[in-house]
Amino acid sequence: MRLFLAQRSLALFGCSVFLAVSLNAQGHPAASASHPSPAQLEKEIPELMRLGNVPGLSIAVLQNGQIHSQHNFGVKNTKTNEPVTGDTIFEAASLSKPVFAFAVLKLVDQGKLALDTPLSSYLPKPYIEDPLLAKITARIVLSHRTGFRNWRNDQSLKIYFTPGERFSYSGEGYIYLQTVVEQITGKPLNDVMTNLVFTPLGMTNSSYVWRPAFDALTATGHDFDARPTDLWKPDHAGSASTLNTTAHDYALFLSAVLNGTGLKPATLREMETPQIAVDPECTNCTDRAPKQLSKNIFWGLGWGIEQNGKSKMLWHWGDNGAFKCFVVANPAHKSAVIMFTNSENGLAIAPAVFRVATGKTPLAFTWIKYDAYDSDSFRFAKIARDSTIDAAITQFDAPLKSGAISESAVNSLGYRLLRQKRSADAIRIFKLNVDLHPQSANTYDSLAEAYMDSGDKTLAIQFYEKSLALNPQNSNATDQLKKLNSSAP
Repeated sequence: MRLFLAQRSLALFGCSVFLAVSLNAQGHPAASASHPSPAQLEKEIPELMRLGNVPGLSIAVLQNGQIHSQHNFGVKNTKTNEPVTGDTIFEAASLSKPVFAFAVLKLVDQGKLALDTPLSSYLPKPYIEDPLLAKITARIVLSHRTGFRNWRNDQSLKIYFTPGERFSYSGEGYIYLQTVVEQITGKPLNDVMTNLVFTPLGMTNSSYVWRPAFDALTATGHDFDARPTDLWKPDHAGSASTLNTTAHDYALFLSAVLNGTGLKPATLREMETPQIAVDPECTNCTDRAPKQLSKNIFWGLGWGIEQNGKSKMLWHWGDNGAFKCFVVANPAHKSAVIMFTNSENGLAIAPAVFRVATGKTPLAFTWIKYDAYDSDSFRFAKIARDSTIDAAITQFDAPLKSGAISESAVNSLGYRLLRQKRSADAIRIFKLNVDLHPQSANTYDSLAEAYMDSGDKTLAIQFYEKSLALNPQNSNATDQLKKLNSSAP
């Protein structure tokens, strides 16, 4: 199933020592303590992009609550080779959520919405028929405790656990809150965002719906192989994912958060206060309760929060497939870094980019679990692309069997091959994952999907049934089996 550029090092995030990137003997960047010049950074970031196959990247850095610098690298589109500039529009993906949360909190300050009032009380009829819906409030949505899955896809929307009791990342929760905001204001979301956020903060190149002017300004997303993908031009605003913006505009938003512009001090404190500890093993966790809770990663109102002792960082990541982005901010030092990329591989280089930019690697990267550009998983996928599947399996036999190349990494490769219409290769990879992880319901589910895609209904049914036997709560397998059995001769 599916930089920082300055004439001297600056004390971002309470640390004045940067980790500049130099090439090690294997030709990969290796961190070393230094104070890189702008020329060094201009060299190191493009080198990371080259190694990670990332066509374009834009970064803005804030210090003392103000935009300190912005730098742009690479191209908007590998076919046209137009350069990324300060005006380049990127998909913000889930970085849409903190901006929406900011608007929601402004409505709270205006007395139009209460954080702890059931959202169902604002709507003329129930959003879904479930008595648990009455427990969902704005606070619970913004801290991802609704019990909704991330996305319903083709399934009916359900609440999988009592709202408020635990964390499970959910875009659907944000869409529910968006419905309430539109009801309260009597306006479509993008008008609400323009009035409450974009216009007051001067974010002139930001919108949750597509503008004709974006045609000339936008970056094109790219897949793992740096091939351009189709542009998504949303005509309906989605609070969780449809923001299009620039690094400069997003930095203006970060400046408002860092300076408390537009929010009452008590409301800003609510935004930055941990509401729930996450499951350290899971981001989307509707199917099971956590075995333990993270001691360092929490969720506030719209933001992830990394906390170590008295040190607190706000952060968020964004993933719209061919666009990846990441932001981290230190409220105490009023500093932040925002990075946008137009690549499926953007988060593969993000930890190294943030080491270059700030001297630190946010702990969040260990939780969201994207494979780094120099990992066995990333290299395995490149060999599978450039040579043969069997060659890749032979070369990486040991890390595959040891788990150094994760189940999810193998699964992602299988789906990449499936999208490329390499059905036989995809099935080969999914079979490998089944052999490596025979007790995983997801591996059988993915193999079943590949067989269904190739037209083999018999094997698709067989492996969906196996997946369902391992995980009776796998609603995707249940739904697919209904479709397959109803269409069987």
